[in-house]
Amino acid sequence: MPISVAVGMQWGDEGKGRAVDLLSENVEIVARFNGGDNAGHTVTVGDKIFKLHVIPSGIIHAHTIGVLGNGLVLYPGTLLQEIKTLQEAGIEISPKRLWISDAAHLITPAHRLLDQAQEAALGKSSIGTTGRGIGPAYMDKSSRRGLRTGELLQSEEFKKKVRQHFIDANEMLTVYYHQPAIDIQTMTEEFTALASQLAAYIKPVGTLVRAALKSGKNILAEAAQGTLLDLDQGTYPFVTSSCTTSAGIFSGLGIGIQPVERVIGITKAFQTRVGSGPFPTELFDATATFLRGSGSNPWDEFGTTTGRPRRVGWIDLVLLKYAIEVNGVTELFLTKMDILSGLETIKYCSAYQKDGKTICELDFSGSATEMERCLPVYQSTPGWKDDLRLIRKWSDLPNVVLDYIKIIEDFCGVPVTQVSVGSERNAVIKR
Repeated sequence: MPISVAVGMQWGDEGKGRAVDLLSENVEIVARFNGGDNAGHTVTVGDKIFKLHVIPSGIIHAHTIGVLGNGLVLYPGTLLQEIKTLQEAGIEISPKRLWISDAAHLITPAHRLLDQAQEAALGKSSIGTTGRGIGPAYMDKSSRRGLRTGELLQSEEFKKKVRQHFIDANEMLTVYYHQPAIDIQTMTEEFTALASQLAAYIKPVGTLVRAALKSGKNILAEAAQGTLLDLDQGTYPFVTSSCTTSAGIFSGLGIGIQPVERVIGITKAFQTRVGSGPFPTELFDATATFLRGSGSNPWDEFGTTTGRPRRVGWIDLVLLKYAIEVNGVTELFLTKMDILSGLETIKYCSAYQKDGKTICELDFSGSATEMERCLPVYQSTPGWKDDLRLIRKWSDLPNVVLDYIKIIEDFCGVPVTQVSVGSERNAVIKR
């Protein structure tokens, strides 16, 4: 079947928006199958910068249909604002071009308040969530009391469910977290009015995607966040609340298990992370400042969603190989290679010291507790002074850059097929 999956290899923020934009050139459907508006994808087209949190970035191509699968949790306010922003930029966003699964779940203002209250209660042990209600919405889904998008098509019944949701959330906020009470009546009226604006976009996405596959249409599935934030395979408990790996495409879109043509792993040429949790190769010196940038450029290492400065470090090949194997990656898309220009020496983690032993691959499944015991073992390779931003041919890349790429390929066992060397849409070198 003509399915490709684009998935992040790190803790998110790998540059998936740009990669998906380019990979969408030859597909009919671009689909998100997990997460919510805690993800942020940035695409630069000419002088326009699109920062998308929910809608698949591939929808910028006029020939594509954007799909939001049942694996997502959606905050109506964010989604409606995104629709408006794209429409104002001249991109057609209509029920014909954007499908929202009738089995996706809704995030409410109460979910956001609960998220923030939970993080505050954890104090120094906080996970570092975005506070956007993702976790509480998935908790309601798992406990079978969530609000599904399809239910808002029955307006009166939906309003009753929303009101009960706010009553239940109010009790949690006031009794358990000692937070101020919410105005149930006002919040119910406002939220139902807001959510109802999505009604025209709601469709039986699983049925439609299955039919598209049977007719031979090409589908690109876009994972939100990154593998190391996966609920099961990530650095638990410092993870998100959904499946962020390629395996999530089947349950998150409502399609059966079937062959996948390509799994494109997207990774930076170095390592970053937002929020709490272990980070073996993290840097705190002048090199960290160099890699992060000042924040004056959209390409600098500050969260698209949160604006928080990202933690930065050398590339961790042990974790990268783990992410490749977890996802069944067939090729790598290496981003931000241009950022390394100017460094005399580039380090990379090729093993860990753990309990007095050297390990070259993880002997555990993501556990933060286990990873805290891992110390990076570094190797070095010469850096380069060359400005890579205007290069567009693989053969024009300096030999030291090709050497660095070969180190990654040899360690991980999969080819690097594309490299980005700038923030512009065309600043990508295909092999």
